[in-house]
Amino acid sequence: MNGNCYKEEMKLDNQLCFPLYAAARNVTGLYTPWLKQLGLTYTQYIVFLVLWEKDGIPVGEICERLMLDNGTVSPLLKKMEQAGYIKRSRSEEDDRVVRITLTEKGRDLQEKAKDIPAKVGSCIDLPPEKAQELYELLYELLGKKGE
Repeated sequence: MNGNCYKEEMKLDNQLCFPLYAAARNVTGLYTPWLKQLGLTYTQYIVFLVLWEKDGIPVGEICERLMLDNGTVSPLLKKMEQAGYIKRSRSEEDDRVVRITLTEKGRDLQEKAKDIPAKVGSCIDLPPEKAQELYELLYELLGKKGE
């Protein structure tokens, strides 16, 4: 196939997926310097965000909130437990359910991470109204109202 026969709809620049992918990588990459200081990955950080908001929740709820599968979340939780940030325990009501609870070390980490959103936000070159519009459009694309 030569370049002249290439269909317009197959060009990279005409794909919605590519700017979403590239923008997501760029934005999550902005977190790296600050998360590295805390010894965290971006995915561990978003798990913490869920737990700081609501502690003692089942693994399934964490997966749902993060739109990740159990196979992705479980190894993260195992590493976070080994680092002393969380405790995993079986629910007393249903032993198939594993609940995640922050330890004191995990709760203390919130104080160390509290400035990260503002630091990252200051690196994103969008006026506040455009950032809000983007936020709303992305949640609309995900089929959710802005959380």
